[in-house]
Amino acid sequence: MNGPEVLIVGAGPIGIELAVRLRRERISYEQVDAGQIGSTISWYAPQTQFFSSPERIAIAGVPLQTLDQSKATREEYLTYLRSVVLQFDLKVETGVRVNAITRGDDGFVVTAFGRDGERKRTAQNVVLAIGDMHRPHLLGVPGEDLPHVSHFFGDPHAYFRRQVLVVGGRNSAVEAAIRCVRVAAIVTLSYRAAELDPKHVKPWLLPEINAMIRDSRMTFLPGTTLREITPAHVVLDPGGRRIDADSVLLLTGYEQDSSLFESAGVTLVGPQRRPRFNEATMETDVPGLYVAGTAAAGTQVSGTTAFIETSHIHVDRIAAALKGEPAPVETQAYAVPEQ
Repeated sequence: MNGPEVLIVGAGPIGIELAVRLRRERISYEQVDAGQIGSTISWYAPQTQFFSSPERIAIAGVPLQTLDQSKATREEYLTYLRSVVLQFDLKVETGVRVNAITRGDDGFVVTAFGRDGERKRTAQNVVLAIGDMHRPHLLGVPGEDLPHVSHFFGDPHAYFRRQVLVVGGRNSAVEAAIRCVRVAAIVTLSYRAAELDPKHVKPWLLPEINAMIRDSRMTFLPGTTLREITPAHVVLDPGGRRIDADSVLLLTGYEQDSSLFESAGVTLVGPQRRPRFNEATMETDVPGLYVAGTAAAGTQVSGTTAFIETSHIHVDRIAAALKGEPAPVETQAYAVPEQ
C-alpha cells in the first residue's frame, strides 16, 4: 500500500507535537485537519485564559512565553501554535475533513473531503488526534434554534446593555457571565445545581462571580432548568418563571463526534463513548489505529479529566510503538492536572 507510514488526523496541540516527533524520528507522515490548526481553541472568547501554566501546555520542547508571565490567553496560544508549525516547517493540510476510515490487509484507506473534492488516502497507520469538543451538548428545549441563542460565547462587546441569560455553572458559563457583567450587560445565570462547584470553576473566577452575585451585579438562579425559549423571554423550572432575555447563552458543554472511531470499528466504552485502547501504546483495538490527546477520553460528561498537559505522554507512547520500542515510563508531573 502506498502512502505515508502515519496519517495524523487533527492539528491541535497534541497532533502538532506528534508531527514534530515523527519528523525528528524520520517517520514519514501526513497531517490533515477539518479546520485550521488549533481550531477548537479558536472558538474560545477573545482573551480567554487557559487553566494550565504556560510550561505545562508548551509542546515539542518549544518554550511558551506570555506577555505578562501569567497563564496564556487564547490569542497567545494560537500564535504559539503557528510559531511551532513554522519553526519545524510542518506540512498540515487544513480544510480536509476525514469522513471514513477502513482497515485493509496492509494498512488503512481514509476517505476525506477537501478543496479537490472527495478522495481516498492510504496510510500504514492512523492517529486520531481529533479532540473531544466537536459539537455543543443540546438541551432539546423549544426555541433552542432561535437566532438570539448561542452555544458559544464570542466577543463580550456584542452583549453591551443587553439582557443576557447564561445557562450553565462551569468554567465557560461562569466566565461568560462575569465578562458580560463587565460590559454592562444585565445578566441572569441559571444553573441546575444548588451552588457553583469549585472543582469545575477556575480558582480565579470563583471569588469574582461570588462577589458579583453578593453585590447584586448579576442574578443567580441555582436549582433551575430551562423549559422554553421565546424571542423575548425564557421560561425556567421550577415554577415556570419568566425571564426577559435579548440573548441566551447555552454554555452546557460539548460532545465528541465519534463517527471516525465507529467507521474504523473501534470499540467505544461507557457513557463517554471512550475508544478502547492500550494505555502503554495508545493503540486502539483496531491494529494500527492510535488515539492521542483528549480524543482518548471520549465525551467528558462528568467533568474534564483529560487536558493538553496530561496528554504529552501520548506522543512518547505512540512514537515508541511505531518504532517497536518498549513503552516509555512517564516521569513528568504533568500526568496530574495542575488544577
